Amino acid sequence: MNAAQSVAGRRRLSQAELDMIVTAHEKFVTGKQGGKRASLRFLQLSGLDLSFRNLTDADLSASILEGCRMVRTKLDRANLFGSDLRKSDMRQASLVRADLRGACLRGANLAQADLTQADFREGQVAIPHPRKGLDTLRHETRQGEVDEVNFSGATLDGSQFEGVSAFKADFSDCSLRGAKLSGANLKEANLVGAILDGADVKGANLEGANLSGAVMANVDTSTARVGGATLDGALRTSTREAQAKARDLYQRCLDNQRWCQTGGKEGAAARLDGEDLRPLGDKLKGLRLTAMSAKGACMVGLDLSGAQLQGANLQDADLRTANLRGADLRGAKLTGANLTKADLRQALLSPLPLGPDRRTRASLQSARLRYALVQTADLSEAMLDGADLRGADFTGARVAKASFREVDLNQVQGLDLSMP
Repeated sequence: MNAAQSVAGRRRLSQAELDMIVTAHEKFVTGKQGGKRASLRFLQLSGLDLSFRNLTDADLSASILEGCRMVRTKLDRANLFGSDLRKSDMRQASLVRADLRGACLRGANLAQADLTQADFREGQVAIPHPRKGLDTLRHETRQGEVDEVNFSGATLDGSQFEGVSAFKADFSDCSLRGAKLSGANLKEANLVGAILDGADVKGANLEGANLSGAVMANVDTSTARVGGATLDGALRTSTREAQAKARDLYQRCLDNQRWCQTGGKEGAAARLDGEDLRPLGDKLKGLRLTAMSAKGACMVGLDLSGAQLQGANLQDADLRTANLRGADLRGAKLTGANLTKADLRQALLSPLPLGPDRRTRASLQSARLRYALVQTADLSEAMLDGADLRGADFTGARVAKASFREVDLNQVQGLDLSMP
């Protein structure tokens, strides 16, 4: 099928026509008067701009959206069945539970998009007759295609990629928890640092794929093709020893809390350096862990929301996808820590007072905060020299007197250096 035939039978919309339809749809979504659900099926929309618009539940099935600009577009539960999204710019778009069966996304940019439970599997696509248009349709089964797509930093938890072609796709620092990847072609894909906990890769082609530093807990690769794949530093399921140790480690944390509550008379500051703390799950949520030491500890996915971690030593700790929302990290040492996709919203990372004239600043020097959520956090006077902040969102964060030496701020969102 050539390009001319693929466009056959599809009416071309102008940007003005599209804007009118989308405005009516946005009224429909919000329950305002004059609203009408958008039906944008079988249309030629290539090169148009839908950025920042709300197309939740819209029908765009079998339309040509090649090269469209859809930055931060809301497409939750949208029907994109059989659509042509090649080379579209969909950075930070929201496509939760979107129907992308049989869609072609070759070369599209979906960096930091939310594709939770999106469906990329094959689908039967209706092809209009080149001359008779929609009056005569033939049906063609199309494999979902995401070859060379940029999914870096995206969320693809629970997504369905069974049998999909994702050759040379970039899934670096992605979250693919529980994703269905059985039979998918992931040959030469970039999965560096990807979170694949519980993903199904039965029969998948992972030949030549780069899985360096990927989190692969509960991932069975026994039936996948892994010839030439790089698995350096990949993090597997917690060992039996680590799971058996969990009770003792938790007790040390409770002793730390008692030490805080009694002013040091009982208990002791926890020493957890190098330990695998993943089996603790959400047990540390809200605990008083002041002065705890967990240097180089594995804390991937831990729930530490609301925890008191003043002066804690978390140097070189692996805190990817950890929940630190509202945590008190004043004066904490996070030098070299990996906080990729961590939730630091409303966290306190300002100086910790130690006496009338003494205080210690929070250190995030050389830390990795790729795609981290740092909205409304307090980073006053924090040291972030040499940190990797690519894709991090600092909207509303306080950064007065914070140090950002040798940091590339070009790909940081919402950072306001004038904010007091």
